[in-house]
Amino acid sequence: MSINLSGPAVDERAQFAQAELSEHASVLVPRASQGVDLPATRPSVQLRPWAIERAARTHAWLKEQCATELARGAGFLCLPVFLGAGAVLYYALPEEPGAIALVSTAACLGILVWLARQRSLLFFVLAALLTVVLGSTSAKMEVWRASTPMLGSDIATRITGRVVRIEHQATGRVRLTLDVMKTERPTLRYAPERVRITARKIPENLRSGDVVEGFARLLQPSGPVRPGGYDFAFGNYFSGLGATGFFLTDVVPVADDQPPTILERPMRTLESIREALADRIRQHVSGPEGEVAVALITGYRAGIPEEMNEALRRSGLAHVLSISGLHMALVAGTVMLMIRFGCALFPVFSSSFPVKKFASLAALLFCTLYLSLSGADVAAQRSYFMLAVMLVATLFDRAAISMRNVAIAATVILIVAPHEVIGPSFQMSFAATAALVAGYAAWTEWRSSRLANRTPPSSHVAAKLARYMLAAVGGLALTSIIAGTATAIYGIWHFQRATPLSLPSNLVAMPAISAVVMPCAVLAILALPFGLEGFFLKTMQWGISVMVDVATWFSERTPVDAVGLLPLGGMLWFTAALLVLVGSTTRLRLLALPLAAFGFAAVMERSFPDVMITEDARLVAIRGEGGTLAVNRPRPSGIAIDDWKRALASETVVTPQKGSVDATTASDRFICEEGVCLARHDTGALIVQAQKAGSVTPYCTQAAIIVVEDATVEHPCGDNQTAVVLTGRDLARRGSAAIYLSERGSGPRLVQAIDEPWRPWHEYRAFSRASRGLPPPEKR
Repeated sequence: MSINLSGPAVDERAQFAQAELSEHASVLVPRASQGVDLPATRPSVQLRPWAIERAARTHAWLKEQCATELARGAGFLCLPVFLGAGAVLYYALPEEPGAIALVSTAACLGILVWLARQRSLLFFVLAALLTVVLGSTSAKMEVWRASTPMLGSDIATRITGRVVRIEHQATGRVRLTLDVMKTERPTLRYAPERVRITARKIPENLRSGDVVEGFARLLQPSGPVRPGGYDFAFGNYFSGLGATGFFLTDVVPVADDQPPTILERPMRTLESIREALADRIRQHVSGPEGEVAVALITGYRAGIPEEMNEALRRSGLAHVLSISGLHMALVAGTVMLMIRFGCALFPVFSSSFPVKKFASLAALLFCTLYLSLSGADVAAQRSYFMLAVMLVATLFDRAAISMRNVAIAATVILIVAPHEVIGPSFQMSFAATAALVAGYAAWTEWRSSRLANRTPPSSHVAAKLARYMLAAVGGLALTSIIAGTATAIYGIWHFQRATPLSLPSNLVAMPAISAVVMPCAVLAILALPFGLEGFFLKTMQWGISVMVDVATWFSERTPVDAVGLLPLGGMLWFTAALLVLVGSTTRLRLLALPLAAFGFAAVMERSFPDVMITEDARLVAIRGEGGTLAVNRPRPSGIAIDDWKRALASETVVTPQKGSVDATTASDRFICEEGVCLARHDTGALIVQAQKAGSVTPYCTQAAIIVVEDATVEHPCGDNQTAVVLTGRDLARRGSAAIYLSERGSGPRLVQAIDEPWRPWHEYRAFSRASRGLPPPEKR
């Protein structure tokens, strides 16, 4: 019996023929033969069926992926991101926001979040906005907590203070951090509470907590050396430092008639222990290697020679000197390995008790001790919080290495010290940690799927040894690549430097650091009470020597590492790409590719300033063809020039020459005569720098840029000027300047480092003599 599956024959043309209307059809529907006048309107745009179907599929896919991410805890991972965004927004505001406005906004958003709790998308958006406002509020509260009094103007005075910290520098000088107790001759009405002063020498046996006095020159905090650069005043404000300076006389100890408070006593004791520990280390390990050992154990880094610091920076090994996640992890790993190995010698005990938890608890206690001995720097605190969360997780049988633990640590830091979010230490540390955790999770997933489908490996001893060595080298290389790529964004943003040879240098040096230097540091601390630390410190010195030799070798072969400014837009796009890449576990991580592409596009569109000016109006630099920097001083400030060279991707500095100043013969090199310097930019713009206002009068109608050191005059050219004029008063109030000349169809564009009205960390600028239009004090 056969079955006809094809059905009746159908003419395909009939499927597209117009249907005939029956006699009962509505008369409102015209027949095909009738002529109907339709209004002359534009036909509506209709999507094709395939486009509608694709859009629906894309929407369903996105909804499914987002639901999966939320089910895996992505909502909690967004908490530190939005908190940090709120803190960044607070610091970027043009003026100080009111506390009432922030609290009121947070309260209103909190009510809206509660009302929208049944609508998932609206709830997430409102919760994100609330978290951003809470981040700004946390930053505002930290400013209130700091309230650091800062010196408004440079002055010489006799200062009496209590020693907080003693740091021996590589130059032989000693840097003292003092809590100011009294100032005399003159007495400062608004004296800073804490200062950092250098001295040629200090009395023997001087310890933290002692009181000293001496005649010192106090300097007000300096601003950024260029717009967008590191703001020293911002860092000092949140560190509690109101001034820096140097002693003009010897430091003299003074009798202390004020007993320490309950809170001060343990801090002084701890600082004395750190100083004694540093002295003990120097007794066993001398020279630069000894200073590195001191830095790795006690956190005192001032004694490391600048040549060694530069070699470590150029080779990509500078992170070793900053006590951070690497050091905390190595210390915790060493302690856990020692305890678990020791317990393994007693099988009955190991099988009866949770040895892993004992080891985690001991590692947490030792890391707490290490944090205290290292000075509890901000980077060390952040790393300690992160590691503590992981170790506590193991105590409660939770996964130690997870993105959730990283988010918890970041949230704690952003609540306690939100200003760290715009600093290089926070950004580079959490970028590296998050990238490594995400990479570890991806590797674990790949490894589990691979092990399920592969044949067992060879059990030969040589094959096992080769596999272990290959895995160790490959793991170290992959770790360096992941961490180096994640931190490169912020290294370029903050320091305008790249380390092209960081991967091979870390591959060569990290075994000595991980297997020799840090384990010996732990053993030396444990052996110190028994006087047996000498052997471990000597072994540690050998490991440090290997690291320094590696750094020196790679530093000498590293090409020019200055890469120039990274645009703000590029940094934000790259950050968004990194967050999506490390925070996603589904195919949503592919969205990182277009975000990174936008970042590269922003980098391709970057432009460099043509003229740079310091905030004291004394140093001017012009960027010429080939990246050369022409300056107006024969011995320019090293800090400013080094920063400008990196920011402008320049390696050559052209000093001025003496001669007759003439606008008609000015070239791309400064010519100076009797306090006046002239140079002409490649665009034809004439730049004039002068000490006195009267010297620039002949150039008011010819110059494009005029810089006058004199702060007592506001308009040196009066109404007869076509140039951008900056006086000492302008720069003292709004900081260093950058000028762009090469924009088509527009005149010079001026950008300054600081805006008015001032934020709390810049309010001290109102009290300097230059910002008030006063001349410098007369020298006595």
